Amino acid sequence: MESNVRVRFAPSPTGPLHIGGVRTALYNYLFAKKHNGTFILRIEDTDQTRYVANAEQYIIDALEWCNIPFDEGPGKNEKFGPYRQSERKELYKEYADTLIKTGWAYYCFDSSEDLDAHRKGHEAEGKTFIYNWHNREKGRLINSLVLTTEEVQTKINAGDTYVIRFKTPQDEILRMEDEIRGKITIDTNTLDDKILFKGDGMPTYHLANIVDDHLMEISHVIRGEEWLPSMPLHVLLYKAFNWTTPKFAHLPLILKPVGKGKLSKRDGDKLGFPVFPLEYTNEETKDVSRGYKEDGYFSDGFINMLSFLGWNPGTEQEIFTLEGLIAAFDLSRVSKSGAKFSPDKASWFNQQYMQTKDNTELVNLYTPILREKGISKDKSFILKVVSLIKERAVFVNDFWELSNFCFDAKASKKNWKEGTTELMTELISVITNINDFSSENTEKEIKEWITNKEIGFGKVMQPLRLSLVGKLAGPHLFDIIAMIGKQETIRRIENAIDKL
Repeated sequence: MESNVRVRFAPSPTGPLHIGGVRTALYNYLFAKKHNGTFILRIEDTDQTRYVANAEQYIIDALEWCNIPFDEGPGKNEKFGPYRQSERKELYKEYADTLIKTGWAYYCFDSSEDLDAHRKGHEAEGKTFIYNWHNREKGRLINSLVLTTEEVQTKINAGDTYVIRFKTPQDEILRMEDEIRGKITIDTNTLDDKILFKGDGMPTYHLANIVDDHLMEISHVIRGEEWLPSMPLHVLLYKAFNWTTPKFAHLPLILKPVGKGKLSKRDGDKLGFPVFPLEYTNEETKDVSRGYKEDGYFSDGFINMLSFLGWNPGTEQEIFTLEGLIAAFDLSRVSKSGAKFSPDKASWFNQQYMQTKDNTELVNLYTPILREKGISKDKSFILKVVSLIKERAVFVNDFWELSNFCFDAKASKKNWKEGTTELMTELISVITNINDFSSENTEKEIKEWITNKEIGFGKVMQPLRLSLVGKLAGPHLFDIIAMIGKQETIRRIENAIDKL
C-alpha cells in the first residue's frame, strides 16, 4: 500500500445525493482513514445543462450528517484547488491541445445532422455506427485526420463548431487490473473514439476526470460500477499523457428490494422508504423527497447499514462504530455482485442503535415532540419514560405511541366488569399505605393483597393497567407505577372509577 493514499468522491451537482453515492463516499472515506490517507470532495460540474444550484450544498450537508466529512474540497484545505471543475476549464483545454500535438486526439467538425445520418445509414444495413478506427480516416467523416493542417486552422478561425476526440489505438489488447474485479482484458478495436472536449468549450467527464485525478495526486479511484465501461479509455489516457495510473476499484450496484435493477427514487416512493440521506426539495417543482435524517434514522446506524451493501467483514459481526468500520474495511471484501437493499434491515439497524443511545440524548430528541403536543414535563420524568420504552422503539417518532399513557391515560370500559369498581377502590387504600414505592416492592405488596383476597390476578391487573395506561399493552406495569409515582397512580385509578 502506498504511504500517501489519496482518494476522491466526485459527484455531479445535478440533484440530491442518492444512497448509492453516499456509499461510494463512505467506502472512499473508510479506505482513506484505514491507510491514514486523505478523502477529497471534487464537484464535477462540467455538464452545465443539468446543473442544480442547491445540489452542491446538499452533498456537503449530507456528508456532514453522515459523519464522513472531506479533508479537502470546496472551501476547505484547497491544496490542489479549485475543486469545482467549472472553475478549471481553461486548464483542460491545455491538456486537450497536448493530446492533439502528440497524436492521441484529433479535431472533429462533423455536424450532429451528419452523424445522425451516418447512424441511420448503418441501422438500415443492420449495423451499429461507431466513430473509431474503422471509419475515422475514410474521408466520409470531417476531422483533422483527413483534412490538411491549413484546412483545420481555417475552420477553427472561421468559428466552425468542433469537438476533440481521443484517438483510440488500433489492434491492441489492453490488460487492466481492478482491485475488486481482478484482471480485465479489452480489444481496443471494440472501443469508440470518445469526445474529450465539447463544442461549448467544456471538457467531458473523461478528460476532466483524468486531469484532475493526476493533478490532485489521486492514488486510488474507488467509484461505482457504472463507470467500469470507461476504465479502458481512462487507462489509455494515462498512457497517452505518460502518467502513472492510479489503482481502480469499481463498486457493485445497490439493487432494488426485489433484487432486479438499480435502486431508484421510484422504488422508495412506491415501497415507502427514502433513497436520499437528507430531505430534498426540488426548487422548480417544489416536490419534497424524504430523507433518512428526517425519517428519524440515526446517522451512525444509517452508515452501518450502508457499509454492508456490498461489503462484509468476513465475520458474523454486524454492528460497528465508525472507528470499527475503518479498522475492518478492506477492498478485498467488497463484492463484485450487486447488493439488494432491504428497508426492513435498515429499520433493524436503527433499532439496534436505539438501544445504544444515551437516554439523555433520546430525551433531547423526544422533548420537541412532546412540546408540539402541548406537554411540558421535567427532564427527569421524561428520562424515566424513555428508559422504559426505548427497547420497543425503532424510531424516536415511535415514543409517543409507546408512552402517551405516561402523560394522559384514558381508561376503557373493556375488562371493567361488575365488582371492579369496589376492587379498585380497595386497591387505592392498599397503594396509599405502601411506603417503599419501588417497582419491586409495589409489585410484592399488591400481589400479596390479591393472593390474600383469593381472587384471580386478572380481575385486578387488567383493570389496573387500563386505569394507568388506557390499554392492555405496554411495559411492565409496576415499572410504570414506580415511574409515575403514588399520587399519579391513585389519581388515574380514581379517574377510571369516575368514568367507568
